[in-house]
Amino acid sequence: MSTGSVAVLGTAMTDMSRRDLNPDQLALQVVAEALADSGVHAEDLALVVAANAGGGRLNDQDCIRGQSWLRKSALGNVPIVNIDNSCAGGSSAVHVGALAARADDRPVLVLGVEKMWTGDREATLAAIESGLPSDYRADMHTRLAERGNPAGSILMGLNASWAAQLMDERGTTVEQIAAAAVKARRHGALNPLAQCQQPVTMDEVLSSAQVAGVLTRLMCSSFTDGAAALVLSGSTTSFAQPVARIVGSLARSGWGNLDYHERLAEASTAAYKSFGFGPDDFDIVELHDATSAEELFALESLSFFAPGEAGPATMSGKTSVGGSGVTVNPSGGLVARGHPLGATGIAQVVEVVTHLRGRAGARQVNGAHLGLTVNTGGIVDGDAGYVGVTVISGPR
Repeated sequence: MSTGSVAVLGTAMTDMSRRDLNPDQLALQVVAEALADSGVHAEDLALVVAANAGGGRLNDQDCIRGQSWLRKSALGNVPIVNIDNSCAGGSSAVHVGALAARADDRPVLVLGVEKMWTGDREATLAAIESGLPSDYRADMHTRLAERGNPAGSILMGLNASWAAQLMDERGTTVEQIAAAAVKARRHGALNPLAQCQQPVTMDEVLSSAQVAGVLTRLMCSSFTDGAAALVLSGSTTSFAQPVARIVGSLARSGWGNLDYHERLAEASTAAYKSFGFGPDDFDIVELHDATSAEELFALESLSFFAPGEAGPATMSGKTSVGGSGVTVNPSGGLVARGHPLGATGIAQVVEVVTHLRGRAGARQVNGAHLGLTVNTGGIVDGDAGYVGVTVISGPR
């Protein structure tokens, strides 16, 4: 758990619709933009925390990824710590960066970068599935194959089983799941940095190719190349004024003693209690919607809606930009903005800060003053390997 306010001095994110940049190009671009936005010079940094998940399998760069991809930057001898925590590398880096910023009187740069489009689909799937223990991974491949898993992906197979649970136990309909996908793509169409910027209809979502179970292609996130960065500071006396503040960051890891959605509920309840906020206080939530069904299940697990109520709320437009409730994934979320594994948790924070600064353009959540991000990574015996919950407020 990380308590105590940390200033956000600057942010940056790459265009996630591109596939032509290498990891070093993505990293150098976003670091330069975040430093420029903050007004902080590279030599002023105390630390760089760099998150990445697939570099070893996909980019021929294991171990010192941050040092390798940033060696042409102006960072000099600023120390770089690398984090690989599956899809939650970004929120893990934010958590570590916030702790480090409060412990030092100089700013900390937090970076996430991922290059997933390599032309080898099987290699990318293997990189994603490295976020499961090897024995559990092998067992799940066998079990899902026996049930029928056309996607060939454990994570999509698990998401399909969660979608079925949501429908069987809570009365969610496939049309409500499709409505979440329509909303995501509509928000993505308003985000010039989103991977998917084309709105879709419910009929298009429902008729797109099956991935697994009731999940169709337009309900699911895609391989994404992208990077995001933050400049954080525990003290702003000698540096730029904050553009936002991280009020608190909470981390949880599971090992199979809870199921995935019970872990989400436990982590969010602990965060609300620790930081003094509840679901009704937030204007924006950026959550981990690997699929549109997962958006609905997560909203209920995080106590934004009672069981069975997230679907109808989404269909009514309550969770859309301009809706009457909390705005869910105004960036487009993982489904539309994209899911560049180790960068996702940082991209979520960047999105919230963009709204707090009033710079979100056509997707701006008017009057936004408090946001929540929830980023998960890895599955351990049905439990979430890591849950990162971050609360961000305006600069006051």
